[in-house]
Amino acid sequence: MPVLLLVMMLMTGFSGALLSQRQEYTGKVVAVADGDTFTLLRGREQVRVRLEGIDCPEKGQPFGNNARTALSDMVFGQEVRIAQTDIDRYGRVIARVYVSDGRSVNRELLRRGLAWHFTRYSKDEEYARLEAAARKNRVGLWADTRPIAPWDWRKGQR
Repeated sequence: MPVLLLVMMLMTGFSGALLSQRQEYTGKVVAVADGDTFTLLRGREQVRVRLEGIDCPEKGQPFGNNARTALSDMVFGQEVRIAQTDIDRYGRVIARVYVSDGRSVNRELLRRGLAWHFTRYSKDEEYARLEAAARKNRVGLWADTRPIAPWDWRKGQR
């Protein structure tokens, strides 16, 4: 294997257990870390999953607990379908997640006003439309007069 390819794989968070970045599979959700991250049990392997294209408020941030509770209510203890799109630099699977009735967890959090469309990483027009509708109707975090985006909140916490 060329050295440059090996270096690039290591720098981008390559995980030997997850050779193909784009794949679909199912698993049971065994833990919810926050509004956009959970742990999935796939066979005997635990996989950290980060919801693709959205960013929920952080722990300690207004609506952070609401987002975590909403995600937990939708997925904890459930078998979910993962449509993996990438692996991030922390080794987490980036994915669109679907519950048993076919609903998209990513879209549902946007619809409920518990997430921002993460336009830095996603150009999904449906995500943009769902966020715009939640903003317009002042749903969830959009009821706040001055909501702070999670990426700005994280900068302020450093």
